[in-house]
Order: sequence, then C-alpha cells, then structure tokens
Amino acid sequence: MVVRILDHSAPQPAQTFTPAKFLEWVQAQVKLADVVHTCYEAGPFGYGLHRDLVKFGVQNVVVQPVCLDERHTGVNHDKSDAKELAQRLDRYACGNRDALATVRVPTPEQEQKRIASRQREQLKREVARLAAQGRSLLLTQGYREKKGWWGQRRWVELYAKLPAWLTERLEVFRRLLAILTAELTAATAVLAATAPDVRPKGMGGLTFAVVEREVGDWNRFLNRRQVGSYTGLCGGISASGNSRQLLPITKHGNVRLRTALVELAWRMVLWQPDCPLVTKWRSALFDPKTTRARRKKAVVAIARQLAVDIWRWRTGRIQPETLGWQMIGA
Repeated sequence: MVVRILDHSAPQPAQTFTPAKFLEWVQAQVKLADVVHTCYEAGPFGYGLHRDLVKFGVQNVVVQPVCLDERHTGVNHDKSDAKELAQRLDRYACGNRDALATVRVPTPEQEQKRIASRQREQLKREVARLAAQGRSLLLTQGYREKKGWWGQRRWVELYAKLPAWLTERLEVFRRLLAILTAELTAATAVLAATAPDVRPKGMGGLTFAVVEREVGDWNRFLNRRQVGSYTGLCGGISASGNSRQLLPITKHGNVRLRTALVELAWRMVLWQPDCPLVTKWRSALFDPKTTRARRKKAVVAIARQLAVDIWRWRTGRIQPETLGWQMIGA
C-alpha cells in the first residue's frame, strides 16, 4: 500500500502494488524526480527492501512502528497508515527530524552476526517453553517438578514411579528438548569463542558477543546520552509547570542489550568489588537493611554506567585501568 506526495502537495489516493511491481514503479519515479524520499515501518520484512531502494538512488528511512491514529478516531487500516506515514515523511524531508523515529539499518555483516546471537536466544526460550509444558502435564496428574525434570538423572527416578501412558507423552518433550539443548550448547560455544581473550573480569565470552552484536558499531554513538538512551536504562520523567515526578526507566531501546547489561552488572558486583563503579553503590548493595527495590535501582544504575564505560573502552576513549577494571587474559 503506497501513498505518494508530489512537491509537498496533498497526499494522493493510496495505490496497491505487488512487491515486484512496486520496485518497477519506484524506478520510474526516480527518473521523473530530482529526489525521491520513501519510508516504511520496521517489521518482519527486514532491511532487504531498504537496500533495494537505496540501490535505485532513493533516500529511504526505516521507521519505528507506532500507532498512526493520532486522533484516536477508531479508523485504522493500511490506507490510513500509508497516508499518515507519507505526511510525516514529507515533514521529515523538509527538515523536521522529529516527524519520524528512524531505525538504524545495520550492514549485512552486522545483521548476520546479530541473527546468530538472537537465534541462540530463541533456542533458549524454546527449551524453557517445552520444559514448562512438560511440568504442566506432570502437574495435571499431581506431580510437582522443577525445571530439570527431563534431565537423565531425574528422569530415571520419574520413569520408575510414573504411569506408562504419562512417560510416553513426556518422552515426546524429552526428545525435542535433547535436540534443542544440543543446538543451544553448540550455538553458545560458537558465540563465546568469538570474544577476545582480553576482557573485563566478569564479562563472559557470551555476554561480550551479545553486547557487541546488538550494538553493531560503538562509533555510531556521539556521546554518553545516546548510549544511555539506546539501552533504555534511563529514568523517565513527567513534569508540567511546578509539578515534577520521576518515573521508572523508559525501557526505550534494545531490550536484548538491556538484559545483557543488567546481568553483567550483577556479575561485576561479584567479580569486580573494588571497581569504583561498584564501590559507589556499595552501601545500597551490601547493607542488610537495604530494600530489594533499592538494590535493584543500584544495579540498574551500574548497568547504565557500564554501557557508557564499555562504549568509552571500545572506542579507545579510555583504558580499562582508568575504570578500575581487572582484565582477564592480559
């Protein structure tokens, strides 16, 4: 579904194309115009269309999916969405960079590396899902089991006391879990092997690989504020006049990177206790009177600063010794 605007005029009626016909139509527009701007929402189609459009000389941007029914009219379909996107693109092309929230397009190499780490995450979720289905089946029959019910040692014990029909059903899950676990183990080993030998103590090879692949290129950040914003670990705020209220973290940005950083923060507390960053929050972390909520806030603050410190380290702005990090493999 395509809406065209010529020279900042009113949007034309929406047109429907097949993918092949659309690319032919775009090439015709390039010949007729000095500059052609296009956009589409990020989604399951990936970045292949973006790369095709760029080859044709089109200035394309991939934008963050949002609700395009700003007035909440209750009328929201492909035609209305295409029209609203075209109008926002018109303002964006005129210099209003706030009209669209663009998505950074990775290089093909960066995308392939990121897919490998995300596939491992999908395998991990699938293992957890199948294990939960097995526990659910056991629970319906009055057996309460933990996550590792399908492991060889525990399964020998279960097999001896469960009815034959139930073990037959559970064996289906066990066969699938065995295959997926083997694939997960192999994927984890491959990712961990790509990490350099020299890295901060507490940052495992897998964590390093995930963080690097989700970021893609640390040099794309110009300052620490951009790094913090991308992690979604910055606190929100609601203010109007003299009223000011601090909100939880925005969670705006890369959720996989945010999860990896929070996990890394907990490990840094364990493996780098004398690091200035950990020392700063020592009272909130180790005081027995500290509430659980306060401890979580401290870890989030460490994770946010860790992202900035890793950016400074990976871009050569600072040395690990200055950050007080103990390095392994050095």
